[in-house]
Amino acid sequence: MGRRKRTASSRRWLSEHHGDHWVQQAQKAGYRSRAAFKLLEIQEKDRLIRPGMTVVDLGAAPGGWCQVAAELVGERGAVFALDILPMDALPGVHFIEGDFTEDGPLKALLQALDGRPVDVVLSDMAPNLSGVKAVDQPAAMYLAELALDFAGQVLKPGGDFLTKVFHGEGLDDYRRDLQTQFSKLLTRKPRASRARSRESYLLARGFGL
Repeated sequence: MGRRKRTASSRRWLSEHHGDHWVQQAQKAGYRSRAAFKLLEIQEKDRLIRPGMTVVDLGAAPGGWCQVAAELVGERGAVFALDILPMDALPGVHFIEGDFTEDGPLKALLQALDGRPVDVVLSDMAPNLSGVKAVDQPAAMYLAELALDFAGQVLKPGGDFLTKVFHGEGLDDYRRDLQTQFSKLLTRKPRASRARSRESYLLARGFGL
């Protein structure tokens, strides 16, 4: 079978990826992905995660955010993670492989929590992007809405929710939903996010307050 020819966009991505400052920094620091630095920057600014907390990480693979969260919560805390892709084990992280949009993996995550109050829900979930905004944006908003629904089920009063969003249709309504459920809403665009990406992060603080 012949070798698949790379498209111009895939060649550009590979070139950016291998020459990416944050990818290189992640490799040096032992993090599994450049995304670790997104959470680290938000943590530095907002002090989101503290020792002893219970954290849930949705869309966790390959584990960059889990590494950061597990370091921050320490031995007295716990991190529960879920992703449709496999993820190598990490100390202090309970990982469930499955599709968050299906009932089975969601139930498995709730069972693993076993009624334990959650301090922080993180969601770095994103759909497989097609490049067609009319398709990608609704898919991304659907995942963000599912993450918010989950957060509403498990967060303790005063808990926090951090989620990836993409600018486009549905985002204004989503922000209003967050504002009705949380006492404070912040927008973050970490330096480790690619400048041309439409992604940003919404940090909703003070659940139910």
